[in-house]
Amino acid sequence: MSVILHISGNELRRLFKSPLAWIILAIVQFLAAIFFYLLLAQFMNPAGSGQGLTATVVAGTLQIAGIILLLVSPLLTMRLFSEEHRHGTIKLLMSSPVSSSELVIGKYIGITVFYLCMLGMITLMPLSLLPGTELDLGQLGSGLLGLFLLMSAFAAIGLFISTLTDQAGVAAVSTFAVLFVLWIINVAGNSASERMAQVFSWLSLLRHYDNLLNGMFNSVDVIYYLLITAGFIILSIWRLDARRRHG
Repeated sequence: MSVILHISGNELRRLFKSPLAWIILAIVQFLAAIFFYLLLAQFMNPAGSGQGLTATVVAGTLQIAGIILLLVSPLLTMRLFSEEHRHGTIKLLMSSPVSSSELVIGKYIGITVFYLCMLGMITLMPLSLLPGTELDLGQLGSGLLGLFLLMSAFAAIGLFISTLTDQAGVAAVSTFAVLFVLWIINVAGNSASERMAQVFSWLSLLRHYDNLLNGMFNSVDVIYYLLITAGFIILSIWRLDARRRHG
């Protein structure tokens, strides 16, 4: 366990020493704040949507945050292993007594803690409404859980793809492609059979996220994200084990 924590700590320090990470933090917060203000102005407009504050402003802000994170996540995860390949340090890691599981889980925890920092900053916006009004705390909690699970899935997918190439740019583009397909795959169900439409809908990151944003807490949605996250972490471990066996 100490090895995993050491690896995660190193990964987190490396992220916070990177100007790119700080730029991404600033961009995410800036864009989320703009949309938060616009949604709040829309709610205050007498001709607004007629929905409650939580549904209009909080859920809307978290939905936009999910899209922003989909765009920036590949830039955060592209260097997790690609940078090790580029600098040649992956050979040292492969020959060290550190197991592939410890290495993958350590790096995953490091990037996830960074995502939690972003989640905390985003959470401050809806919480700022509490002193002046009432919020549906159940829907707020469900939405924040959904965003955390979404971040966890993004991190796991990006982590796996970074093990496949030594080019950070290739890892970033490939990660975005996979995330984008999983985000909109339910659209493909519109022209498919009913059974295939259900399959595409279940595979969609967006559908499960929307359910949690709307306050519809369902164990199926949570299990979906846990399966995605665990599946790609396991694939990352297998990939490193295969690389270690073949030198």
